[in-house]
Amino acid sequence: MPFQSTLPRAHVSRAGCTGNVHGCFELAAGTYIQGLGMATKHYSTASHSRSEFGKPTSLAIVAGLIGVLFAGSTVVTPLYVIYERQFGFSQITLTLIYAAYVIGNLAALLIFGRISDQIGRRRTALTAMVIAIIGALVFLFAHGIAALYVGRVLSGLAIGIGAATGTAWLSELIAETDKSRATVVATAANFAGLGIGALIAGLLADYAPHPLRMPFIVYLAALLLTAILLAFASETVPRPLDALMRISVRPRAAVPPAIRAAFVAPAVTGFGAMALVAFFAALVPSVLANELHETSHAIAGAVFLELAAVVAIVIALTRSLSSRTAMLCSLGLMLPSVALIVAAQFQASVALMITATALCGVAVGLGYRGSLQVVNQIAPEDRRGEVVSAYFICGFLGNALPVIGIGVISTLANPRLASLVFAVMIAAFAVIALGFGLKYSDR
Repeated sequence: MPFQSTLPRAHVSRAGCTGNVHGCFELAAGTYIQGLGMATKHYSTASHSRSEFGKPTSLAIVAGLIGVLFAGSTVVTPLYVIYERQFGFSQITLTLIYAAYVIGNLAALLIFGRISDQIGRRRTALTAMVIAIIGALVFLFAHGIAALYVGRVLSGLAIGIGAATGTAWLSELIAETDKSRATVVATAANFAGLGIGALIAGLLADYAPHPLRMPFIVYLAALLLTAILLAFASETVPRPLDALMRISVRPRAAVPPAIRAAFVAPAVTGFGAMALVAFFAALVPSVLANELHETSHAIAGAVFLELAAVVAIVIALTRSLSSRTAMLCSLGLMLPSVALIVAAQFQASVALMITATALCGVAVGLGYRGSLQVVNQIAPEDRRGEVVSAYFICGFLGNALPVIGIGVISTLANPRLASLVFAVMIAAFAVIALGFGLKYSDR
């Protein structure tokens, strides 16, 4: 999907949510990992098998799990222009295909949120890998628009389940009271996967044969290798003997009346940050090709790599900045960020787009880190899962609705007008959130 908090073992899912936007899925379902003392009554102890790797190697494998799963969400980013040309669909359809990813995310959040607490990290991670492999195969053999929708939904579901599991798993493998190291590792893996996936797919689309097949052949190889290594990673959760019979999928999402005003600022910040990420993931390749006359798929991948790298660096370098300050700075930076995006299109300037990408990366990194931590701080202990779940629903809406709106306007009018409307919307939301943040964030 950047916060430091000192939590007891029973709150490991909260620590897990600091690593990336999907890392809160287990917490967001409203549950916490049971204490080991109580667990011994119902659970068989997960003993260390001689066939398992040690903790340092397992940590690297789990970080790889997060990275390779997130790469799957952006492998398709530089390929959208080719799909659009080959399958003959409109900008509206393109944005709907992108947004279908959120359906899988929501299913992971609301239905499979705590599954790895119940059946174990390794077993859940391998399940996510199987789903990701099926999704990649759907893309590999896609011959129409329907396959793209199915592939995106499966990708979102795999990432939602696997990233939540991987982030909590990292926290347990590192086993430090201060989860900042787990935060940095998970965040770095998250955004490294996003950026590298887009770049490699763009390079293969430009220089390798079969541009719509080769990226997914390479991605499938990465998934299979990761799955094999995961089978020997060190398990950290005691597993119940009757795990499959006792799985709970009850969704919970709500904001208590007492904190609703204070919830507005972080929720809108999360919405705006995810909208910016969605703009770059779904639409920048088309903007580069049609408005900036830059047809290289590798350049499209490199632009998204720039965004992901800046986000990761900002999160790593601003850990000492308070959550409220980070969130408010992000809201302030959203205004010039979207202004530069619009200017880049009107001026047909790749240099301006590169500058806009860097500034958007700073805004997303600060907003992503700050807003989620603010939500964790204002949420009542006994309802934190519900509140964080509501926050992520806002983020998912930001990841889907604005790009759909841009697609509609681009088709009915023109892309420049669509980007202008997007910029005005983000700016308006940022100003509103800034007002609420200044008034309520200290409470």
